[in-house]
Order: sequence, then structure tokens, then C-alpha cells
Amino acid sequence: MKATHKDPEKLIWEQMRSPTVSTPISAVQSTRGLPKVLVTLLLFVSVTYVIYTLKLVANPNSCQDIDPDGPFSATRQLSTTAADSISSDQLRFGHPNTTTAATTKTTKPSSSADSDLSSANPLTRTVARVATESVRGPPRTNISHIVFGIAASSNLWEQRKNYIKIWYRPGPMRGVVWLDRKVPAKREDRATLPPIRISGDTSKFVYTNRQGHRSAIRISRIVSETLRLGMKDVRWFVMGDDDTVFVTENLVRVLSKYDHTQYHYIGSSSESHLQNMYFSYAMAYGGGGFAISYPLAKALEKMQDRCIQRYPGLYGSDDRMQACMAELGVPITRELGFHQYDVYGNLFGLLAAHPVTPLVSLHHLDVVEPIFPDVKQVEALQRLAIPMKIDSAGLMQQSICYDSSRKWTVSVSWGFAVQLIRGVLSPREMEMPTRTFLNWYRRADYTAYAFNTRPVARNPCQKPFVFYLSSVRLYSSLNHTVSEYKRHRVPHPLCRWKLAEPSSIQTITVHKALDPHLWDRSPRRNCCRVLQSRKKDSMVIDVGVCRQGEVTEV
Repeated sequence: MKATHKDPEKLIWEQMRSPTVSTPISAVQSTRGLPKVLVTLLLFVSVTYVIYTLKLVANPNSCQDIDPDGPFSATRQLSTTAADSISSDQLRFGHPNTTTAATTKTTKPSSSADSDLSSANPLTRTVARVATESVRGPPRTNISHIVFGIAASSNLWEQRKNYIKIWYRPGPMRGVVWLDRKVPAKREDRATLPPIRISGDTSKFVYTNRQGHRSAIRISRIVSETLRLGMKDVRWFVMGDDDTVFVTENLVRVLSKYDHTQYHYIGSSSESHLQNMYFSYAMAYGGGGFAISYPLAKALEKMQDRCIQRYPGLYGSDDRMQACMAELGVPITRELGFHQYDVYGNLFGLLAAHPVTPLVSLHHLDVVEPIFPDVKQVEALQRLAIPMKIDSAGLMQQSICYDSSRKWTVSVSWGFAVQLIRGVLSPREMEMPTRTFLNWYRRADYTAYAFNTRPVARNPCQKPFVFYLSSVRLYSSLNHTVSEYKRHRVPHPLCRWKLAEPSSIQTITVHKALDPHLWDRSPRRNCCRVLQSRKKDSMVIDVGVCRQGEVTEV
């Protein structure tokens, strides 16, 4: 048996040495395996060809865009050009078109591909559109997708239109001011304000509230009237008053989180607990502004006039709006950056301890004191508009740290103010607004607010030394900001604590890197660090994302 059967390994070796020798078994196996290999190879080549063809159809100019110097050089050169085109001087003085310029430069190369696709046959365009959308998805919400409906009064128009000029930019923004009657038109207003329209007749609607005014009916219909204008490519309608100031870039950041194809009613409640009790905690207050998605606006427009007739006894426009939202079954989605500010007095305590959320709006600016001392409110807001344009994401965001050597507590509200306080106050205390204001009924009642507050310091040694923003500069090449804050000179009571005196500091310089994606991450306060200063009368602070393991402690 051993002599008649060869070892399989020897058999294979002999076949490799002498090709003329063949065995029936190997021949049959190779003959059967060959078609499978060919079919697999043909399928692979076919799939590769189809994918490559679809890519060429979707982007026929992709070969033309390749830079001979390297695969990333074109993108690098484009980004550098866009960044260099925005000078620091433009940003410092609030140039209105800086963001638009950067966006235009970075998106220009895609226009040639779009023009080529428009000239292609319908089948090619359809295939290209499907391939492109599957890869890119729908474009991210930007300011052009938002339409503002601004409620205004002809009696106060001359005064309050200046608030709108601070934040509104014709061209990239779209909006309509709705007045109760015509006002004299001025040529200089056309380049700085939205178009003006007169609200429709509301005499057929019944209004029975004795404490209010029937203009509430007119204002409640602004979203529906703006929808009927038939503007294209609208995702959101944003309602506000003529004394509302929006931080539009933060508004875009907030609305981008939501699906504009669904029903959304986004806003915030009043700061006053009593106001919320009287009206509703489920209501988005119109002065602070609220946003309604396009599909919800369409549904509202179809039923709103019938809805209004059912609530003649309501006081204002925003509670009528909420009543219709209740009939549509849509609850409020709360965003704390919309600020009604139903308070009197000084907003410092609220602004210096802003919640960890983007600042979206400010309201009742005629009622409260100017946010910066020794100037009128419009001038104060114009000063705030400078850091607003440079780093809107970081505007008013609080950072808390300590000067360990001098036993000081430091609180930075970027773009607004810095506080120095003797002693060590915990972050839990510092993030709580100080009651520098009165409630809507002009009472110093701490139970009247819908959030926690703390009293103004009674200990004379813990009265804060406040430094207000005086200037801010952007170094675009370094992606870095430097802001300066000057001490507000007011009398301070005598302190007998044996600690370093904060009155020796006259200027505080804050260094901060731009962080436009701050709100793309989970909410967290920035950290700050006290740096070495070369001058005895100055202080240097660094503000930025908290480092690994960094904690706000002494």
C-alpha cells in the first residue's frame, strides 16, 4: 500500500517541477474555480466604474480644482485669503459685511460646478442632485433663512428705530417692521432699516380686556401677515419688538439645533415670577423674541383669525399667540438666551452672571438704565455691538477665577465687565445674579423672580470693584482677542481687612482666543487664569476653554 500511493505533498512538488505532468483532479478544480474568479473581477470593475461615473457627474470640475502643489494647498490658500480679507480694523469698528465676505470667498468655487449642472440634461441634473444631497445633506441654517417680524408703534418710532439699526443689516437679513399707521419716511433709514408695512384692519375682532390695548390683536397677527408676503426659502419667522436688540449670530446658532421642517415654538419666559403666574409659564414672551418654524407658521396662518376670536379677554399679543399654539398642540421650547427683562433699574447683576447659553436678545431697554455708565442707552449698545461682531459666541459669558496671592475673587463677563472682590466667594455664589434691579412691580422682593438671586453685598469689604469694557481688538492672524476694561470710579466704603487693595488696579486686560464653535460642545463655563502683569496698576487675565482637569478653586 505504501508503494502504490504517493504522498500528496510529493505529488504537488512533481507537478510544479514538470508542467507537462497533470492530474485529473487538479485540472477539474482549476476549471471549476476560473469562472468564479472572472465573475467576481467583472463585478468589482463594474461597481468601481459606476461609482466613479456618479462622482464625475456630481462634480465635473473636480479635476480642474486640483492644485499642482499638493492636495491640500488649494484649501489652505482659500482659507488664508478669506481670513486675510477681514482686517482687524473692520471688526473693531463693527464692519457689517465681514461675515458675509468670508462666507462669499469660501463658497465661490462651487458656483462653477452648479452652473455646469444647470446646463446639463434633466437626467444628469437629477442624478447629480441626488448624489450631492446624499453626501452633503441640506445646507445649515443661516441668517438668510430667517425673517424678522418687528412690532412697532408710530408714536415711538423715531426713538426706537435706533435700536433696530444697531443689529439689523439689510441685504443678508430679511425682515418687516409692522406699524399701526404711516410715518414720515427718511432717505437715510432705507439703507439701515427693514421695509415698513402697515398692519391689516383688526376692527372685526373683539377685545374686552380693560387693562390692555387692542393693538395686541394687530401685533399677534404679525407672523401670519409676514408669511402671506410669500418670501422664498424661509425656515424661521422671528418675532420681536422695536425695542428688542438681537444678537443675530447667536440666534442662528440656537435655531440651527432644531429641525425647521417640524413644528417648533422657541422662546423664553419672563424674569418675573408674578408675570409668569399672571400670563403663563407656557408662553414665549414677544418682547424677548420668539421663533416659529415655517411649517408651524403655515398651520397658524390658517387658523389664527378663528383662534383670536375665541380669546377676547386676553391682555397681550404673546398670550394670544400661546393660546393658538395650545390649540395646535405645540408647547414652548425654552431657550434661556431670549431675555424679556421684565425688571427696572440696573441690569448689571443679570448681565454679569449670564447663564451658560448664547445671548440672543435684550428687551425693555427704554425701561432699564444704560448697560454702560455715563452714556445714553443707544451709545451703550453701540459699544456692546463691537465685541458682539468680533466674538458673538463668547459675548457676556462669565468666567470665574481667583488671584491666590492677593485673595481676590475675579469674575469676567466677556465683552461687558470684570469684577474684583476682596476675599473668596464660591462659584456657586458668583454665578447667581446680584439683585441690582427691582421686579416689574418695582419691589425689592427676592421671591418675585423665576430664578435664584443673591443680595448686594452688605459687608463694605466685599463691595465689588467694577471694570467696564473700554476697547477690544482682534488679531485675525492669531485668532486672538484682547479686550481692556477700565475701573468705574465710584466711592467705596472703608474696609479694615488686611488684604491687598483692588483700588490700586486701574486697567484689566483680558486675552481670549476666538471660539466660534463654543456652543457646538456641551455647555460649560470658560475658565480664567490670572497672569503676571508688568505694571502695578494693571491686571492681565486669560480666558478660554477649561484645560484637562482644571477646576475653579483657590
